[in-house]
Amino acid sequence: MKLAILGGGGFRVPLVYEAILRDTDPGRVTHVSLYDPDAARLEAIGHVLQGMAADHDEPAAVELTGELDVALTDADFVFSAIRVGGLEGRTADERVALDLGLLGQETTGPGGVAYGLRTVPVATHVAERVAAVCPRAWVINFTNPAGMVTEAMQRVLGERVVGICDSPLGLGRRAARTLGHDPASVRFDYAGLNHLGWLRGLDLDGRDVLPDLLADRELLTSFEEGRLFGADWLQSIGAIPNEYLYYYYFTRDAVAAIKGDSGTRGEYLLEQQTAFYDAVARDPGSAVAQWRRTREERDASYMKESRAEDEERDAADVEGGGYEGVALDIMAAIRHDRRTRMILNVRNGSTLPGLPAEAVVEVVCEVDANGPRPVGGVSLPGAELGLVQQVKAVEQLVIEASLTRSRRAAVTAFALHPLVDSVTTARVLFDGYRDRIPTLARVFE
Repeated sequence: MKLAILGGGGFRVPLVYEAILRDTDPGRVTHVSLYDPDAARLEAIGHVLQGMAADHDEPAAVELTGELDVALTDADFVFSAIRVGGLEGRTADERVALDLGLLGQETTGPGGVAYGLRTVPVATHVAERVAAVCPRAWVINFTNPAGMVTEAMQRVLGERVVGICDSPLGLGRRAARTLGHDPASVRFDYAGLNHLGWLRGLDLDGRDVLPDLLADRELLTSFEEGRLFGADWLQSIGAIPNEYLYYYYFTRDAVAAIKGDSGTRGEYLLEQQTAFYDAVARDPGSAVAQWRRTREERDASYMKESRAEDEERDAADVEGGGYEGVALDIMAAIRHDRRTRMILNVRNGSTLPGLPAEAVVEVVCEVDANGPRPVGGVSLPGAELGLVQQVKAVEQLVIEASLTRSRRAAVTAFALHPLVDSVTTARVLFDGYRDRIPTLARVFE
């Protein structure tokens, strides 16, 4: 089976390849084609994968290419993990907003709008090439903003595009383990949008045990999201939010913490990854060791603005099995017709009342050879539904703006986002991003 990975020079690609190397199922991936227009980054990741493969008798073959159609030819699955504008674009996503006193984050708030505006046209082109070159392939989208990009690609490929994220799964697993339950024995009730959803129930043998967790303040503050939001707030809303909702519920705190740090997350990653790729170029034989060390540092610093200065992230919160595990699980479910329950980004239909049918939502699905299907209808309380509706309206405006190259629609998307506080500010944001990010400027020439 052939897997094409778009954005093949990306730092997280070895996570996927490691998962493939561990896979012993019949019909497993035997050929991986990595596509990336950045030849130097692609070569560096190729060295990492070569080092990983050396410890295995029959590793999946790896192809490196700068030609999209070469990667897509004969692909059974396509992983899209592109970053339009690179980490330089991410740093601008953060800094332009922060300079105006707004949240600077790559997927949430104005940074997410800017990221989407330059990414949707590229993702749409990818979808068009998939339709032409490998129309039977399933596209698993990692590209952020994941819900927005998945929805744009579905306009071309329909429901053969599925968006994934490991945040909801990690949240559900942590909550179940905190109560002393095996996560595999618990069914999660989760709904919302990508990076904007809530764990609303934990079904154990027909009984919802989430209220047990919410009622126990000591247990509630013993895991990542409990410490992040605090017991009082979680008990007030009666659910456990995805960690990215910290940026909505504690906006001023997040902005102050990011501005008070020595650099943004994007600036940290740009410096760190530049050093990694340079080190591998100098000494290809050290590629795997360099990658593992850099990854440990990266994971430990994730969302550090939400923690106290002397508070380290628990090892259990950064252990393996993240988005690469989700990706391989959905591949196995489809390939082997193995019914699996997962939290995915899929077409809404009638799943979440109050949202358009074509909207991509993040909900519990059952997956088999026919792909994912949302499990039943779900509802969100008024405040949560209102926030989801507003953010989804922004996402759809971003898609419209980027495909029609409409400055008016882009400014409207910024202005209507709940983390942007005025139309005037929205105009300044748009101009600031266009001036700082060449890939965005080209969309709105």
